[in-house]
Amino acid sequence: MLINAILRALIVHSFRRRRRSKCALLRALLRMVNFRRFGHYQRYLAYPARPSREANAVPPVPPPPEVAGDAGGQAAAAAELRRNAEENGANRRRRPMQHRFRIVGEEEFLQQGEDMMKWTARLMPNDLKTLVTMKSNGVTPLLIACRNGHFDVVQYLIKRCHADVEQAGSVIFDGEQIEGAPPLWCASAAGHTNIVKLLVQHGAKVNSTTKTNSTPLRAACFDGHYEIVKYLVSHGADIEVANRHGHTCLMIACYKGHYKIAQYLLSLKTDVNRRSVKGNTALHDCAESGSLEILQLLLQHGATMDVDSYGMTPLLAASVTGHLPIVEHLIKLPFVSREDRIAALELLGATYVDKKRDMLGALSFWKRAMEDRYNNSPVMPKPTRDPVPAYDYVQEVNNLSTLEELVMDPDEMRMQALLIRERILGPVHPDTGYYIRFRGAVYADSGRFDRCIELWTYALSMQQSILEPLNPMTQSSLLSFAELFSYMLGEVGRPITRGRIVPPIETSDMLVVFKKSIREVQLGQEMLDRMVYHERDHSALSRALVISLHMACLLVRLLDEDEEMCKAEMKHQILQALYDLVNLKIVSKTGQTALHLACYKDAALVGRYPVCQLPSPRLVKALLQVGADPNAQDDSGNTPLHMAAQTRPCPPSLAQVLLDHGAHLDTKNVDGDTFESLLHNQQLHELVNPIKYTRLSCLAARAIKRYAINCQDEIPKCLLTFVDSH
Repeated sequence: MLINAILRALIVHSFRRRRRSKCALLRALLRMVNFRRFGHYQRYLAYPARPSREANAVPPVPPPPEVAGDAGGQAAAAAELRRNAEENGANRRRRPMQHRFRIVGEEEFLQQGEDMMKWTARLMPNDLKTLVTMKSNGVTPLLIACRNGHFDVVQYLIKRCHADVEQAGSVIFDGEQIEGAPPLWCASAAGHTNIVKLLVQHGAKVNSTTKTNSTPLRAACFDGHYEIVKYLVSHGADIEVANRHGHTCLMIACYKGHYKIAQYLLSLKTDVNRRSVKGNTALHDCAESGSLEILQLLLQHGATMDVDSYGMTPLLAASVTGHLPIVEHLIKLPFVSREDRIAALELLGATYVDKKRDMLGALSFWKRAMEDRYNNSPVMPKPTRDPVPAYDYVQEVNNLSTLEELVMDPDEMRMQALLIRERILGPVHPDTGYYIRFRGAVYADSGRFDRCIELWTYALSMQQSILEPLNPMTQSSLLSFAELFSYMLGEVGRPITRGRIVPPIETSDMLVVFKKSIREVQLGQEMLDRMVYHERDHSALSRALVISLHMACLLVRLLDEDEEMCKAEMKHQILQALYDLVNLKIVSKTGQTALHLACYKDAALVGRYPVCQLPSPRLVKALLQVGADPNAQDDSGNTPLHMAAQTRPCPPSLAQVLLDHGAHLDTKNVDGDTFESLLHNQQLHELVNPIKYTRLSCLAARAIKRYAINCQDEIPKCLLTFVDSH
C-alpha cells in the first residue's frame, strides 16, 4: 500500500506538472527509497508549508445582486457564493503542497475512493521501464534500495515495475566507489539477507561480478555475513572466483578475521594454497591481519609456508605487521628453519622500533636472535656491507655487548632498524622505502631537515634503481620532496621545535632531486614509446612532468639571487637542467607542453604553499630562455598565451613575458578564441600594449583570412599553418 501511494504521487505529479522531467521524478523516487518506514517518508516529505496570509484568508464574499421580492433567494445565493469561496480558498491552500511534491500521509490517498492500480495503469509501460532503469549519479532505484535494505521497495520494483535484477551501477561502500555493482552484490555486501533471497528467487545471477571481478559471495565474505555466504553457496555461487587481484573468498575472509566463514569455505574443500597475482596465499593474509585461530585452522587444512613475489613468507609478513602471537606460534613449527626464525625475530624488532616505538621490546627480540645466531652451532654471522651515509655510517651490531649499549642511543637503534629491514626485505619491498621516508619525516618534524633530505634522497635513488619508470611509489617520493622544499622556502628562519629554526635549503640538494625528477620523466617517455598507444598511461607521465615543473619553479627563484646566495656556476647548472627538461619535448595526452603547464593554473599539483603555485611568470621566463616554443599549440589549438588567459585573472607579468619572447597575440584556437577573447573581467590594454606586440606578419595573415585570398601558390608552405592560425 505504501509503494502504491508513493508511485501514485509520482504519477499524479507527472500528469499535473508535465514540465517536470523524468530525471526529477527519479531523484524524488531515490529520495524516498533512502528511508525505511512510511513514518520516515511522512516526516521527510510532509513538513508543513509556511503559513501565508493570502492562502489562509477566505476571500470576501461580494454582495449578492438585488433580487426584488425574494429575500430567501438572496440568502441562498449568498450561502452558495460563500461555499464556492471557501472551496476556492481550500484549493489555493492545497496547490503549494502539490507544487512542492509533499506527501501528507497514506490515508489522504485512500480517502479519494479510487483504486490505486488505476493510477499505476496510467503510466505507459515504456515510461515505467524508463523510470526504474534511469540512473542518478550512477545508481538506479533498485540499486539504492538494495544498498539500504528496503525490502518492500525492492519487492515492488521487481514485481510491479519489472526492474532488471542485473542492471549494474556505481555505489559507495566504506568510502570507496564500486563500479559495475549488480543489485545482488549490493545486498550481499550490505548484509540484507531477505533482499538477497528475493533477488535470487527472481533470477539474479549468483556469480555476477563488478568491474573488478568481485562476486556477491566475496562481498559477503568481506564483511562477515555468514548466512548470506551459506545461502549463495547453496544456490550455486563459485567459491573459487577471484577478483582482478587474484584474491579469493577464503583470502578475504582470512584477512578480515571471519573465522566461521573461513571454516565453512575450508569445509567445502576450497584451495587453501591458491596464490594471488602477487603470489600471496590465504596464510599470508591471515598473518598480516593477526588472527591466530584462523592461521591454526589453515595449517590444519594443509596450508604451506610459500613465498610471495616480494620473497615474503607468512612468518615474515607477521613480523612486518608486528603480530607477536603469530610469530611465536610459527617459529616453533618444525618446518621453519633456523635462518627464518632468526630473520623473523630481527624483523619483528625493527617493527617494534618504527611502528610500535617499543625500544625495550625491540632489544629483547634482537637479543634472542643474536643468541640463536652466535651461541648455537654452526655460527651464523651477519653479512657485512659498506657504510651508508644516509644511515649516518652506522653498521649493524654483531655482538651482545654492543647490543646492550644501544638502549642508551635511541637514534642509533632507529638506524639499526632501517639496516635490518633493508637486509631482510631487500630494496624491492615497499616497506623498505616507506620506513626510510617515515624516519626522514620524523627528523623533519624535529627540525633536522638535513637528515630528512639525506634519507629521502637515498630512498628515491633506491626506488629509481629497482622500480619501473613512473611507478606511484617513486612519484610519491618526488612529490614529498616538492612539498618539503616548498615548506622550507616559505618558512625559512621561522622557529620550530626545541629552539630550532627552519634552515635555508642547499641549492645542490634541490638540484640533485630535480635532476632525478627529469630522469624519471625521460625514462617514463621512453617506456611509453615502447608500448602500444592504447596501453599508455599518459596521466602518469603528465603527473611526473608537473612535479618536475614544481621543482623547477622553486629552483628558478635562485636565478635572481646575487652571487653570494647563488653562484654563477650553480645558476648555469639550473638552466642546463631546465634545458634538458625542455629538450625532452614531452607533451601530455592533450598535446600540452611543459610551457603550457607552467602557464596553466589547473596544472598545479602542489598547491599547499604559495611559493610553488602555478602559473609562475619566473618559471615561464626561464623555460623560454632555454628554448621553449611560445607558440606551440595543443590538441585544442591553445598556445601558452591561451592558457595564461584562463588563469582569471591573468597576471600581466605572465602575458608580457610570453609576448616579449615571441608569442603571437592574435593566434586563434580551434574554437576561434584569441587571448583577448578568453580574458575574463579584464581588458587587453590593462595587461599589455597591443600595438607594441602586433606584427606586420600577423596583420597580413589576418587580411588573407578576412578577404579569403587564395595564397596557396603564393607563399611558402611553411607559412600556411601560420596564416590558418589567424
